[in-house]
Amino acid sequence: MTTSLTFDRRADARPTPPVRVPLSAITDDKAMLRAVVELTRDLNTPNPMIYWTDLLLSATTGYAGLAVAMTVGSVGWALVAAVVAILGLYRAGMFIHEVSHMKHSALPGFRTGFNLVVGIPLLVPSFMYEGVHNLHHAKTRYGTSEDPEYLPLAHMKPWTLPLFLLSSILAPVALLFRYAVLTPLSLVIPGMHAKLVARYSSLSINPQFRRRMPDGDVAAQWRWLEGACSLWSITLIALVATGVFPVHMFAIALGVASGVYVLNQVRTLVAHLWDNDGETMSVTAQYLDTVNVPPPALLPVLWAPVGLRYHALHHLLPSVPYHALNEAHRRLVTTLAPDSPYHKSNYAGLPGLVARLVRSTMGRRS
Repeated sequence: MTTSLTFDRRADARPTPPVRVPLSAITDDKAMLRAVVELTRDLNTPNPMIYWTDLLLSATTGYAGLAVAMTVGSVGWALVAAVVAILGLYRAGMFIHEVSHMKHSALPGFRTGFNLVVGIPLLVPSFMYEGVHNLHHAKTRYGTSEDPEYLPLAHMKPWTLPLFLLSSILAPVALLFRYAVLTPLSLVIPGMHAKLVARYSSLSINPQFRRRMPDGDVAAQWRWLEGACSLWSITLIALVATGVFPVHMFAIALGVASGVYVLNQVRTLVAHLWDNDGETMSVTAQYLDTVNVPPPALLPVLWAPVGLRYHALHHLLPSVPYHALNEAHRRLVTTLAPDSPYHKSNYAGLPGLVARLVRSTMGRRS
């Protein structure tokens, strides 16, 4: 496979061809990694007020927008309300990422609150990310076939990108089927529960990933969350089937949910450069394969919320709460030398990142 980063080396005034360096060949920049740790020691404590306020306001905005979209008479206003609903519920849903990283003793009850407010209603309970996302951060797994959240998209054919996006449109229907049909069946069909856990119980993009069976407290929490999602799914379908919940409102709700999943898939598309060829990588190389979209860009507040505009920095500081990443970035940008690798993962915005990925795939048409 080819490589990932381009370094423009000039021995004299004449231009020279770019040298392509495999990500797996990049060693750690110890000065950057040391500065990352030393400059952010005081930023590891989550602020409960920020977490709860942000989650509840985002969810309230999303559900209010959904209610208006389902009931307002004007098509124009319904579309506006649907956009508000998508953005609000998307932001609220992104707290699943924080739940997967946090020490729950630091924010007692937040995981349960997330599941009740967002996880169960949107059929994305926290167990679908906890125990999965941490594998993506494992140094020896990132970018390899054992990474549940990595595909070498930059090395794949052009048709994979639209397919990657279009698959998310059907996510609400797939999740309804998973919890309303497959969960009850798994209680009576031998071996089906194990298959359901292995293949259909994680928010992952790697089709080769297989999840292990949960045990202990994790299994107990899993059971009540899956039961709640199954009960909610069956109830919703029954309400629509009996006419209690109008079909057109159900269709709008599905459309809004699809919008949430599509928006997340767009963010996923540019969360990394997807340049690794399956080899293990240093922490610095993993950082360089990941994306920050810092200020002055404004739109990332909408499409990369809850700290995900600092996704590359998050890979260096996975335990730092989302609300502290902006300050961590500010300190590092002003302290590290201009030639530090830290500056190489900061990008201007979504269009350039999408164009870069498309160019990479277009070079692989043959």
